[in-house]
Amino acid sequence: MKPNADILVVSPHPDDAEICAGGTLAAWAAQGKFVVLAACTSGEKGTSNPDLSSEQLAETREREQRASAEVLGLREVVFMRFPDQGLEDTPAFRKEIVRLIRMYRPRVLVTCDPYRRYITHRDHRIVGLVCLDAVFPYARDHLAYPDFLDEGLLPHKVKEMFFWFSDDVNYRSDISATFATKLKALKCHESQIREFGIPDLAAWLTDMGKEMSAGESFDLAEAFHRIEAPP
Repeated sequence: MKPNADILVVSPHPDDAEICAGGTLAAWAAQGKFVVLAACTSGEKGTSNPDLSSEQLAETREREQRASAEVLGLREVVFMRFPDQGLEDTPAFRKEIVRLIRMYRPRVLVTCDPYRRYITHRDHRIVGLVCLDAVFPYARDHLAYPDFLDEGLLPHKVKEMFFWFSDDVNYRSDISATFATKLKALKCHESQIREFGIPDLAAWLTDMGKEMSAGESFDLAEAFHRIEAPP
């Protein structure tokens, strides 16, 4: 068993969490909350360089993710190493998410919104759906995985879920004080910044933060759809 975490972040690839929730995660960590990030894949397909192998890229992106997590103040990083561009809603994948929930026993789970309209990465949709099912009912019900009981992984009820990149925003997090940390963390993902081709990363993130803070009293935000999990 691991120490109980306050927040479990389930990210399809290294860098997704930083882009969509880095400022919020940094704020929680600064408050002393125990934040764990699980990367479902190592992002080994995320390159346009024909001379770079998947194995080389996976090693690079895991190293970048560790460095970024240290900047944000996250306590642990878990690499699940499922195949990039190959995530599927399978019993095996769902079981491993449930395993993490029962190991860390978080109050909050943060991940992608699976119901975003129009074009989005398939891995993102799958991760959001699998996390929803893992939280309810599989992590909650003791007979869902009876073999977990033999491992001491008892049922656990997540209280809240936050979904980033949502079309149905109902919660905005003020990241004005942690924007610089978010930017520094994202810069750790050097391999992907090159792929983005964004000439001014700070300006790009600032514009995103201003757009997400619309209607709020603060200047920079990250936007989520927040739900309370069923009892």
